[in-house]
Amino acid sequence: MSRFTLPRDLYFGRDSLSQLKTLSGKRAFVVVGGGSMRRFGFLDRATAYLNEAGMEVQLFENVEPDPSVETVMRGARAMRAFEPDWIVSIGGGSAIDAAKAMWVFYEHPRVTFQSLLEPFSFPALRAKARFVAIPSTSGTATEVTAFSVITNYQTGVKYPLADFQITPDIAIVDPALVETMPQELIAHTGMDALTHAIEAYVSTQHSPFTDPLALHAIKMIAAHLPKSYLGDLSAREQVHYAQCLAGMAFSNALLGIVHSMAHKTGAAFETGHIPHGCANAMYLPYVIEYNQRESTARERYAAIALTLNQQGESEEHLVTKLLEVIRALNKKFGIPATLWEAGVREAEFNEKIAGIAERAVGDACTGTNPRKIDIKTMERLFRCIYYGKRVDF
Repeated sequence: MSRFTLPRDLYFGRDSLSQLKTLSGKRAFVVVGGGSMRRFGFLDRATAYLNEAGMEVQLFENVEPDPSVETVMRGARAMRAFEPDWIVSIGGGSAIDAAKAMWVFYEHPRVTFQSLLEPFSFPALRAKARFVAIPSTSGTATEVTAFSVITNYQTGVKYPLADFQITPDIAIVDPALVETMPQELIAHTGMDALTHAIEAYVSTQHSPFTDPLALHAIKMIAAHLPKSYLGDLSAREQVHYAQCLAGMAFSNALLGIVHSMAHKTGAAFETGHIPHGCANAMYLPYVIEYNQRESTARERYAAIALTLNQQGESEEHLVTKLLEVIRALNKKFGIPATLWEAGVREAEFNEKIAGIAERAVGDACTGTNPRKIDIKTMERLFRCIYYGKRVDF
């Protein structure tokens, strides 16, 4: 038996943020990131709508990119003191991911972070609060997913937490919030969304419910992301919706080793911090080369190429065309093609890669990759990515 879970309600379109004024409750705890939502007036609007709904509001601001375990615990303590019946997170994926994890420790103070690392093992939520997610970037789709990524900076490891309990109750996908995204963020988050959709489509847990969402998201992102990158706000709105569709797909089909590798390298190198979406975009072509040796994966990559109107005489040729599309997008967006180009020094890479490979194989996303991989092969794959070599094994 399989399961397909989405938020109870999803509101989208311009001014959908105003849906906050229809909530019923006494107290709302609002989690937000580094300042753009306040600077552009969205935080004040959200607070005003919640006040109009009759709720007292407490803010938790300045959640860092790649939120830490310490931030999560600090937020949970603040929640326990305030006792909200609504948790509202507005901002990028980091703010929403942090708020999801805070929610667990708010309702279950005795739970340990270590115990949450076992996928789909969370205690039941919603005895104290429900959750609203409002994204300000177009990539993570955490507003509709069962995932939260939290970083332990002492070990340099990102931990993907996974459980349908943390799928938000309400998602508000308002395109006004993404109109001010800087160009680099548009590129990185858009390629993150494309990776979500592609990995969901080839995942071992894909289904008739996730496949149409993944394929349509891929088609929309490929069509609209280059225009969004150049400033077309109509295209940016479509990418914002497409990333949400991709999130619906991967939250239920799960992901693969592109994400396993990105999780374990984003904060690992002192000589080259790699934003999550940038890492996914860099790794994706190499992982497709690796996975295509598995016949079912090759067939599904070929189907993606056909969806993108590529022509080829064979599945292998179609996969090559898909790789050309992805690499062309990366080049257009200035995304490095290798870890060396990303600024990771060779000495540090060689020192750390064995441990990184081991952690990547143990990542929660590895289990649904369409082709199996062991630690030695993962290290070999990373070396191809560092030096820009074709994956031929």
